[in-house]
Amino acid sequence: MITSELQDHVCKNCGNAFKGYYCNICGEKVLEVKDRKIKSLLGTILIAITFADSKFIKTLWLIIRKPGFLSSEYVQGIRVKYVKPLQLFFILNLIYFLFPVFQLFNSSLYTQITMLPHSELAAELVKDELAENGLNLKAYALLYDAKSQSFAKLLIVVFIFISTVPLAIIFRKKKFYFTDHSALAVELAAFNLAINAIALSGLMWVMNKIFSITGSSLGMYLNEWLISLIFIATNLYFLARSGRNFYNTRGINLTLQTLMGLAGLYLSLEIYRLFLFFITFYTL
Repeated sequence: MITSELQDHVCKNCGNAFKGYYCNICGEKVLEVKDRKIKSLLGTILIAITFADSKFIKTLWLIIRKPGFLSSEYVQGIRVKYVKPLQLFFILNLIYFLFPVFQLFNSSLYTQITMLPHSELAAELVKDELAENGLNLKAYALLYDAKSQSFAKLLIVVFIFISTVPLAIIFRKKKFYFTDHSALAVELAAFNLAINAIALSGLMWVMNKIFSITGSSLGMYLNEWLISLIFIATNLYFLARSGRNFYNTRGINLTLQTLMGLAGLYLSLEIYRLFLFFITFYTL
């Protein structure tokens, strides 16, 4: 009996004649009976849920251990052996969207009206809204926070575009295009989702379990300032390493550009938060 590996096939996708399981032109796989059985379906679901793909795990580990290297490989055209930065970002963003993880890219109404550079403007708009509609601040905050949380998960891509601008200005290189800087911005967003949203959420869940045994709560130690310090420390690490791996910067220039990059990232985050406030406020 001739197996599919030796049989002649005509690709259903591109019409190419070939031998084997995969088309040598477009890569389309020959669909076999076993591919349509429940076992294959369950395997596909398992991979979709756990992302138990070696390429995904390898790529994710790279952005944590060696920030900037993946983007460097990508802009040089070395792409097949990795998950593309944008694809990795969307996988992590899907986890961020579906599960109740730490809301890194969201800001509560309390934060928006008390702790940010635009808080005075935000507080004035909210005050007028409450007076005009006879609303209670506490009730309004609950509505605002729920909608803001949903928008924050959808609008992370806006943060990527905003953060590309300071990267392109600070780490200016002759042979770099704006799209090259945007590849690193995508990797940066994926890094923050993996470390500061998903991993940090898992860590806090474990710590909450430990604290509950002693009858206390982690919440008393966790506040906006601690979260900001964690964000600064992890992004300082990413920018310093990516400055070497992606921009090939060394010495004092690397130090200065890393610090300026952190300031640019903070500015990008504040612009994103302002954008998030207006989107939430005017759609509530």
